[in-house]
Amino acid sequence: MKAATMRLDDYDTNARFEATVVSSTRITSADSDEEVRELVLDVDRPDFSYQVGQSVGVVAPAGGQMGQQHHFRLYSVADLPQRGESGKPRIKICVRRCFYLDDYSGERYKGIASNFLCDLSPGSSLTLSGPFGIPFEVPEELDANIILIGSGTGIAPFRAFVKHIFANVPEWRGRIWLFYGARSGLELLYMNDERDDFSQYYDRETFEAFQALSRRPAWGDPIDWGSTIIERGEELWDMLSDAKTYVYVAGLEAMHTELDAIFENLAGSEAKWEQRKTELQESGRWVELIY
Repeated sequence: MKAATMRLDDYDTNARFEATVVSSTRITSADSDEEVRELVLDVDRPDFSYQVGQSVGVVAPAGGQMGQQHHFRLYSVADLPQRGESGKPRIKICVRRCFYLDDYSGERYKGIASNFLCDLSPGSSLTLSGPFGIPFEVPEELDANIILIGSGTGIAPFRAFVKHIFANVPEWRGRIWLFYGARSGLELLYMNDERDDFSQYYDRETFEAFQALSRRPAWGDPIDWGSTIIERGEELWDMLSDAKTYVYVAGLEAMHTELDAIFENLAGSEAKWEQRKTELQESGRWVELIY
């Protein structure tokens, strides 16, 4: 079943501009094997503007790797529009340092864009393009249900999205359910001892956050989406039956298949879930941002 999915393909990166690193802060704890950093960037283009939910493209030097001189990678802006002390447009992005294993040789390679960004220090320059797309929009119905499902750095656009709703949509009275997956509690970005931005919304009756963790993170077990979602299955299915429910998904490619299997179980059959998801997609109420 085809999803309403946004990918890196077909983005026009010809319009480029420079940005300067203001700060680079690790937001996973020192105990975590995962290094995720929040980069604050001042954009060297006075007319640059973006909306909540948009992304910027990073044009990282590839040094000829895989036949490329430059490598393009999309990063969701992780905060509301603002300006820095100099008056320049300021953005924040969330970056996980990535490594990849060659399927044939077993050799370990650095992710080009992620390592380039994680190694930048304050004062460094980089090339950006965009902004691109608005994958997640606040529904017109101010009493709608919003279900957010994100893993890893997929939480970044939801951070900006939830912040926008509670800061700029005072009439909002709908429910927001955030399902966030990670291997362990140490890797719950913006929901850990280093950074806990979502805690400011916990006392609101309309907001609830649910953590989905691996059963055995040391063994590399996958995120246990099933238990976390099925625990709230009856109420969640009722919400999915409501014409004012919107589902936004952000994360890695594997989430697509994993979530379909879980929701098929929730629906009682593959056919019932396919019908419900198709209804959501055709009405613009199921949107995926896949990395």
